[in-house]
Amino acid sequence: MIATRRNFLLGAAALSAAVITPETVRAMTAMRTATDWGLATADVEGDIAPAAMRLIRGRAPLGLEGALYRNGPAKFCRPGRSASHWFDGDGLVRRFRIRDGKAELAARFVDTPKRRQETRLDAMVMPGFGSVGDPRAEIGSPDDANAANTSVMMAGDALWALWEGGSAVAMDPETLETRGMVTQRPDLRGMPFLAHPRLEPDGRIWNLGVGQGQAMVWRLSPTGALEAATLIDLPRASYLHDFTATARHLVIVLQPWVRARMTLPFAEGFDWRPEEGTQVLVIDKDDLTKRRVFELPAFGFFHLGDAWSDGGDIRFDLCAHRDMDFAARGATEVLNGVQMNNDPARLAMAQLRADGSTDFQLTDHIAEFPRSDPRRAGLPRRFTLHTAQETHDGPFASAIGLTDWSAGRTRVFDFGADHVMDEMVFVPRPGGTAENDGWLVGPTINLAARATELHVLDAARIEDGPLATWRADAALPVSFHGIWHGA
Repeated sequence: MIATRRNFLLGAAALSAAVITPETVRAMTAMRTATDWGLATADVEGDIAPAAMRLIRGRAPLGLEGALYRNGPAKFCRPGRSASHWFDGDGLVRRFRIRDGKAELAARFVDTPKRRQETRLDAMVMPGFGSVGDPRAEIGSPDDANAANTSVMMAGDALWALWEGGSAVAMDPETLETRGMVTQRPDLRGMPFLAHPRLEPDGRIWNLGVGQGQAMVWRLSPTGALEAATLIDLPRASYLHDFTATARHLVIVLQPWVRARMTLPFAEGFDWRPEEGTQVLVIDKDDLTKRRVFELPAFGFFHLGDAWSDGGDIRFDLCAHRDMDFAARGATEVLNGVQMNNDPARLAMAQLRADGSTDFQLTDHIAEFPRSDPRRAGLPRRFTLHTAQETHDGPFASAIGLTDWSAGRTRVFDFGADHVMDEMVFVPRPGGTAENDGWLVGPTINLAARATELHVLDAARIEDGPLATWRADAALPVSFHGIWHGA
C-alpha cells in the first residue's frame, strides 16, 4: 500500500480542482497580518545568515554549550498561488547556537525539488496535507512534493530534515546547506520516514513509514545507516504522525481518524469514527511478528511522549484531542488568520496492563509537544515537558509546563499574552544524573517587539522564568519540532 501512495501522488496534479488566486492570496495575507498573532504564520522571504542575538535578560548558565536545531514551515504565499494549510509551507531549518555565553541565530530553507519547482513558477502548486495541487505541478515521486518542514534529527555528520510523507533530507549542520534526499537502498527510494523517530539512549534509531494500512519499520544505527527495513500490516489505516517505544517494544497508537478514500488534499481522505475507539498495537522490537492489540477510548492526537515498562505494564503520556478537527480544518483557519473555536489538546497518561486491560487518565492541563529527558528514552520517568495554556486571543500557547506524574503536580511559567510559544527541549546538565537536573531551551515570538527570542530555564525551577533570554533582529514564524545537539 505504500506503493499505492506513490501512485496516488503521481496522479495528484490531474486530481487538482481548487485554485487559490492572487486575489485570494492578498486577502488571506491581509487577514493574517491584522491579527496580533499573525507573525506566527508569516512568510520568510529568504535564508538568514548567522547573526548574533542580543542578551536582554540574565546570562547563559555555565556548561550550556551547543545548538538547538528547529524546523517548521515558513513560506506559504507566492504571487501565482499559495498554500492553504499550515502544514504545507516550505521547511525552514533554524539553528540557535549557544557558545561562550552568547547566542547566534541562522536559518536556511531546505532546498527540495518542491521548493525549486515552485520558485521557478512563482506559485505554490504541489498537493499537500491540506492544500489542493495545481495542474502545473510536476510529480514523478512522493519526494517531488516533500516539504521537509516538520522536524530534524542528527545522523552521523548530517542533520536530517523530516517530513512524514517521504524521504529525509540531509543537510550540513554547520552551513545548513542541503545535501540531498536520503536513500537507504535503491528499492526504498521515496519511502515515507516519519518526522518523529524514536532514539534509544545509545543512539539507535527506530522509525515508521506509513501507507494505507501498512507501515515500514525502520531500524537505523546512530549514524543513520540502515540496519533493517520491514513492512508490517496495521489493524487499520489510521492517521499516524507519531508513535512511541519502550526499551523492548514499539507502541503504535491507531486513532479513529481513519483513511476512507484516496483523494486530495490528503486530510480530506480521512473520516472521524469515534465509535471504533482507539487501538494500540504493541510489537516486540526483537521479533516484529510478536504483537498485541489493546483498546482505549476514542481520542485524536498528533504527539506522544516516550513510553516505558512498569512491571508487565506499558505506560506512555500523550496530548489528546477530542477529535481531529484541527488537522482537517483548524490549521487552515490558523494560516488564514481566523480564530478557531476548537477544543485544545490535554495532557493524558495511558496504561496498557499485562492482562490486556487498559487505563486512560485525561488531565485538565492544556498541553502539546510532550518531551522528556533524552537519556531516559524508553525508561521509567517522572516528568513531562510540554507547552501549556494557550493565549487568550489566539490559537498558540504562551506558557511552558513541567508535569510531575509522581507528585501529581504541574509547574508552569507563562511568558504572557505577547508571546507565542514554541516547543522546548530538555538539555541535561553536564555531570548531572537527576531527571530534572538540566535546562529547558526554546524560542518564543515576542509579538510586541516583533522579534524571535531564545530562552533558557532551570528545569528544577521552571516557575522562576528564564535564566537567560536573547533577542534576534527578526521574527521567524513558529516552528514544529527540534533537537539539541551538544557542543
